[in-house]
Amino acid sequence: MYDDSGLAIEAASARREPRNRLRNALLALAGPYARLVTHHEKSWVSITFAGARHRFELAFEGAEALEAGELFIAFLPEHEFELPGQVVAQATVGAVDHRLDPPRMEVTCELLLLEDG
Repeated sequence: MYDDSGLAIEAASARREPRNRLRNALLALAGPYARLVTHHEKSWVSITFAGARHRFELAFEGAEALEAGELFIAFLPEHEFELPGQVVAQATVGAVDHRLDPPRMEVTCELLLLEDG
């Protein structure tokens, strides 16, 4: 009898790997003051490309964190992510919510991750 349950687990892991790599790269760019609040992924296809649109919500809490959040907002759109087999075709900041007391910033960003090749 053939057991292919390992193949299903391996396939699911391979699908999650780009998601996890993108999340880790985004958090590295955001720096140590960033906290991931949510991460949503939705499949995306066109005639020539396939991939997924990712939406992240990050929180920056404290005065130093706000400064880090401002830098993150400035650098994200032009950042060159290094993700094997993937390319970030678009990275945008969709919303920013500032609060002064206590100092807190919430940033919502969207990234379009495409399969390379």
